[in-house]
Amino acid sequence: MIDRGRPARPHGHVCWSYDDPESFQPEAARYLAAGLAAGERVWYVTPRPPESVAEELRDVAGFADALRRGAAEVITLGGTYSCGAVVDPGAQVAAYAAATEAALAAGYTGLRVAAEATDLVRTPEQLDAFARYEHRIDRYMRTRPFSAMCAYHRPELGDRTVAELACMHPESNVEDGLFRLYATAPDDGHAALVGELDMTNHELFRTALDRADLHPSNGELVLRATDLRFVDHRALAHLHEYARRRGATAVLRTSHSAAARLAALLDLPGIRVEVSR
Repeated sequence: MIDRGRPARPHGHVCWSYDDPESFQPEAARYLAAGLAAGERVWYVTPRPPESVAEELRDVAGFADALRRGAAEVITLGGTYSCGAVVDPGAQVAAYAAATEAALAAGYTGLRVAAEATDLVRTPEQLDAFARYEHRIDRYMRTRPFSAMCAYHRPELGDRTVAELACMHPESNVEDGLFRLYATAPDDGHAALVGELDMTNHELFRTALDRADLHPSNGELVLRATDLRFVDHRALAHLHEYARRRGATAVLRTSHSAAARLAALLDLPGIRVEVSR
């Protein structure tokens, strides 16, 4: 979840679900204003006419000046993504990487994007590819100064679609999202796993693992799970099978000894639980 009392992290990746379209713009404006204050170049990516959105944003403190000098831009969704098509995760990450490097070369501290992405996930094929992209861009954010708020209109997409997207982000305003699987820094395992994994979301967990497409190192897939509050036998079985297909051992680093006891009871040799004290 998002802690509103905490300053925005330098490389944050936020999933923002909204019911009322008019409620999203103030959130996006606040998110981008924090980027301007940090010396970043900011983009507002929208399916709406850019001119009208830019005019509305001029009331935000400092935004009119930022638009004038190029520190802020309002960009069409189609100018950043291939609307109506299935996103190419690698190509989209490369595009944002190039834009980030251009921002740095221009003297900014990084690039921050607020994107209304509902139109990019309307079909099952689009959703699958975009969720895979969400994890890949999240991994890019661990090492480069790029951050993003990805917004989705819940009434159009439905709770299940929003849940599939929210669980791939380190931060989200989706209150009923029980777990999140997201990228970590290169020296902190292959991914982080937080929240709760139980009978209500084990299929979603299996889908998220598949989309994350984690690659083992030295025969291990390491998941930082110090903030994983609960895990049941189904989730451990999914993790065991996932690692087995990749010829690896899944290493679950957690602060809860119950996970280690459960893995031992289930006799899952493909999982090693490391309990931190």
